[in-house]
Amino acid sequence: MKEFPQLRYSSQHGQLSYTRIGIIADKLLTRMIDWIRQKVVLVGLLFLLISSLGLNFWQFQKNQQLRQVGGIKVIGVIDGDTLVLEGKVRLRLRQVDAPELEYCRGKEAKEFLEKLVKNKVIFIKEKILDQKGRAMALVYLADGTLVNQEILARGLGRYHHDKTSVSSKLKTAFEQAKADQRGIFSPDCYQTEPSRPDCVIKGNIDRNNKKIKLYYLPSCAQYQFVIVEKDLGEQWFCSEQEAQKAGYRKAKTCR
Repeated sequence: MKEFPQLRYSSQHGQLSYTRIGIIADKLLTRMIDWIRQKVVLVGLLFLLISSLGLNFWQFQKNQQLRQVGGIKVIGVIDGDTLVLEGKVRLRLRQVDAPELEYCRGKEAKEFLEKLVKNKVIFIKEKILDQKGRAMALVYLADGTLVNQEILARGLGRYHHDKTSVSSKLKTAFEQAKADQRGIFSPDCYQTEPSRPDCVIKGNIDRNNKKIKLYYLPSCAQYQFVIVEKDLGEQWFCSEQEAQKAGYRKAKTCR
């Protein structure tokens, strides 16, 4: 039987067998597969980036539309006088100072504010920054309800002196709540008599400097005029040692 000669590729630079061609083809194929994989990963990352940018742009447009009509949605409440708006921006109620959550009526103030504004669109007016750079404003609901006034009217915050177009209205609401002994002015928060007969020492915190804490014994000259306001963190003590341990010192009027 006649044998056919082995096929080979020849050139002036030499000969290249089919075996070597196969090896080169395998390498080219491997490189091509790696290149495709890299492109797939890049395309995936690019898709995620575009999706993220699109979502952020949509949220931005939505917020802009709300601001154009004067409103923005409340997505959370920190305490009785602080809101969280869309975009995770915090806003405090102007001329309102609600109790800290751990103080008397603190949790109640927060719960009331949540029911009033959470997941609703509010309208912001007379916005300013306080001394700490925090935004604060008058806050209205769509029906015209002034949120700042509602907190004060229920005795869930103190009136903070400031100049706004509704200062008189807010002050009146606060004073009426105090007269009616609502919220922080109820007997469980605003006290002149101890709930326990063995704990009669009154602890007071200076309004202008919270680091100044004084306690008064029944023998102190001003004792009968001292009021324990628990919404401010003030409290009763059973002994001088207990008061001192809490950071209080005896008032100078005491002998």
